[in-house]
Amino acid sequence: MQETNIEQLKKEILELKEKQDAVILAHYYVDGEVQAIADYVGDSYFLSKLAIELKEQTIIFCGVSFMGESAKVLNPGKKVVMADEFADCPMAHMAEVAKIEEVRKEWDDIAVVCYVNSTSELKAHSDVCVTSSNAIKVVRNLKAKNIYFIPDENLGRYVAEQLPEKHFIFNDGFCHVHKSIHADELLKAKETHPEAEVLTHPECTGDVLELSDFIGSTSQIIDYATESTAKEFIICTEMGVFYELAQKNPDKKFYSVGHRQFCPNMKKITLEKVKNALETLQPEMIVDPEIAEKSCKPLEKMLELAAK
Repeated sequence: MQETNIEQLKKEILELKEKQDAVILAHYYVDGEVQAIADYVGDSYFLSKLAIELKEQTIIFCGVSFMGESAKVLNPGKKVVMADEFADCPMAHMAEVAKIEEVRKEWDDIAVVCYVNSTSELKAHSDVCVTSSNAIKVVRNLKAKNIYFIPDENLGRYVAEQLPEKHFIFNDGFCHVHKSIHADELLKAKETHPEAEVLTHPECTGDVLELSDFIGSTSQIIDYATESTAKEFIICTEMGVFYELAQKNPDKKFYSVGHRQFCPNMKKITLEKVKNALETLQPEMIVDPEIAEKSCKPLEKMLELAAK
């Protein structure tokens, strides 16, 4: 898109936002030009929780569907409009209610721990939610010894390594972007950039985590790179985060592992779609009230345990 067209779109978006008394929230993985026009940029749970404190009653959510669901569950009185109704996260669906019930029958003293990257239906059948940044603390504070961790197996295994006193049952789910980052490619990247520190999201596989200097959530990776005295970094997460990294660290260099760490669903969100969402206030995120009420409880439980 030509620069003049982008600037015109930005101008129209700002005007529409004022007219509709709306706020634009964007995830770190959407394109940089979308992050640039957002009022707030962050990870999924930060944005959903933040929305509670905002005065605007209309939220334009630039992210995938489970993020919009969480925002709506936590803000039932506000209108949540998705920038793209077809932007979805495959991993959010990679667990089954039937399997959850089966595990509950098989194990005593069990807690179903649900990563926030999941549908509201899965949250509604869980005991507590976690984020990639608070999962270890929340699970440590659970009384239950047996943990069924859904939907992401890689994050579950990372948490399990930190908490050997717990017994984990894993679910066969994964993020295709993080799973596509392979240890042999990372080793080549380390050879090419020997001075670079490796910063990795815990949704990556264990062999990649072993080669990393720091493991953390998207926001923790940004904070680490910003505070570090190092000048070069290899980033093992979705490449949308490079925009915020560069904004905060113009004097530092950031490298991918050697291929496009790319989420096609996040990249469905464009400036044109943000403008259309503001014009029409559609598609609106609707969550079944019963599911919303049930899925809110594990989110509230997470806040309680994370605060201990």
